[in-house]
Amino acid sequence: MLFNSYEFIFLFLPITFFIYFFLNSKRLTAASKIFLIASSLFFYAWWNIIYLPLIIISILFNYSVGLLLTKRAKYTQNQRKLLLVIGIAANISLLGYFKYSDFFISNINFLFSSDISLLNLTLPLAISFFSFQQIAYLIDSYRNETKEYSFINYCIFITFFPQLIAGPIVHHKEMMPYFASPKTKVINHKNISKGIYIFSIGLFKKIVIADSFSTWATNGFDTAQTLSLLEAWATSLSYTFQLYFDFSGYCDMAIGAALLFNIKLPINFNSPYKATNIQDFWRRWHITLSRFLRDYIYIPLGGNRHGDTKTCVNLMTTFLIGGIWHGAGWTFVFWGFLHGLALVVFKIWNMQAIRLNKILAWIITFNFINITWIFFRAKEWQDAIKVIKGMFGFSTVTLPNFLSGYLHHLSAYGVKFGNTFMAIGGDKSMIAYIFFAFILVLAQKNSIEKTSSLVLNHKTYIAAAFMFACSIILLKQESEFLYFNF
Repeated sequence: MLFNSYEFIFLFLPITFFIYFFLNSKRLTAASKIFLIASSLFFYAWWNIIYLPLIIISILFNYSVGLLLTKRAKYTQNQRKLLLVIGIAANISLLGYFKYSDFFISNINFLFSSDISLLNLTLPLAISFFSFQQIAYLIDSYRNETKEYSFINYCIFITFFPQLIAGPIVHHKEMMPYFASPKTKVINHKNISKGIYIFSIGLFKKIVIADSFSTWATNGFDTAQTLSLLEAWATSLSYTFQLYFDFSGYCDMAIGAALLFNIKLPINFNSPYKATNIQDFWRRWHITLSRFLRDYIYIPLGGNRHGDTKTCVNLMTTFLIGGIWHGAGWTFVFWGFLHGLALVVFKIWNMQAIRLNKILAWIITFNFINITWIFFRAKEWQDAIKVIKGMFGFSTVTLPNFLSGYLHHLSAYGVKFGNTFMAIGGDKSMIAYIFFAFILVLAQKNSIEKTSSLVLNHKTYIAAAFMFACSIILLKQESEFLYFNF
């Protein structure tokens, strides 16, 4: 079930909300939690019920291993370490089987000219997220950083529907206090107002902005055979903004839906395109994934504790893992490599104590991110090369017809005049959308900043109603969030 669907907005969410708080009002706390778990599993199974047993088995296994890891008096340190290794290996194996089997087989076939049949497995929804979340839980249990071991609460921690499908990747200690507090069991009208407001912002970002950019990005990457200079830049920027508003919209809707239940999810998105260096970008983009990579991969590898060379190796290793986590393909690995390399270069640059002008630093950072997203989006290497070639002038330059009278002499250099964005189906509205997107991501407060200083009055309600109404009117066809694919 999608957040941007009539079923979720008008049926699932209100019904779940009212029954959950009705049960709590009757002091049926355990029943309300069980109902919330069942609702979340129904929400998950709506996509494909065949994978419902998978997440249930995963929950049972990880809860059991986590419980054993907390029994310090019963097991030796070596035994606990073995349990941890088994738990992590099981999660990685499950993820690897469904997500990377065909990738591995394809590479074997390529290297050895073999003809092993692909498994063609459908990737279970959210497997990357609930696997990482449970790996973090096992490591936290091993470190004695978990303090609450109710099976029902653990199930809520994993399945809570606002964060189940695409994060944020939450820690056990972040969620459990909410479900233990009596305040979360009572309807909070302020949280409801804030939740609806931020959910409406997210819905508007997804339907009105991101889905508009998706048409031009898809045409440029998947349909067009060649791209002119302007078409290529429009294609890359369309995907750059599609991904931004798609993921930002999801994060807003997740936070907004959780607030209805008095749960405050951690911030996962904080104006990343305002970043003036690559390190700053990763402190703002998919914050909980960055935290996971730092706390459970980078720091255990040694972090920055063993000299500059080892630090650079650790950074590169961490981002190669981050790249392959996003998708089973060499384009994702290369994307991770580029970001790891950028962080290494940034570290070396900082050691020289050189500072760039802030505007120049932003231009370099944004364009690096924009270019690397091309490899993230491309289904094949050829698609990425097509866009890169177009962007840097190796394909046709086509300018609008109205400029032909002023710049006709450029025809001698191969410049053409005509429909500038024909290959990607672009028009004046596309240019307006790109301009509008730049203003939103650079000049406006993000939704978290708006909500933190939110004053609930008639203006707030009108703004939320306007965004919600626009979104519902334009909700002609449901579209998955991009991070559902990862």
